[in-house]
Amino acid sequence: MPRIKLTLPEHFSFTTEIPVRITDLNYGGHVGNDSVLSLIHELRVQFLRHHGYQELDMAGVGLIMADVTIEFRAELFYGETLRGSIAAAEFSRVGFDLYYKLEKLANDKWVSVSFARTGMVCYDYKAKKIAPVPKEVMNKLLS
Repeated sequence: MPRIKLTLPEHFSFTTEIPVRITDLNYGGHVGNDSVLSLIHELRVQFLRHHGYQELDMAGVGLIMADVTIEFRAELFYGETLRGSIAAAEFSRVGFDLYYKLEKLANDKWVSVSFARTGMVCYDYKAKKIAPVPKEVMNKLLS
């Protein structure tokens, strides 16, 4: 069966570190796939906050995650620190993609843990309809 292979952008505009919590572990003793999705959500919130936005208010529009792709590459354990990097790309009239690179420090070098992509759609929650990406948002997220 063919496996998903994400092609990541060369440049990531935002990087942060998040400690792995005990609640991120599954019965196998490592970070579960559902927790990786939660960690990606945390990274996205920090990325948006860095640019002065929130998921429900990005220059007047909110965000909805339309789809997600995650490529798992290595285990992540309690006590390790996750380094997450994010890049915005592939803007359309009403949405864009966010790419995520998740790494951990092992033997004094950063090792890839997961790669991910989320398809984000701008949404007007009051009108209950899809909205265009504000030009200001595209300019900030690409910088």
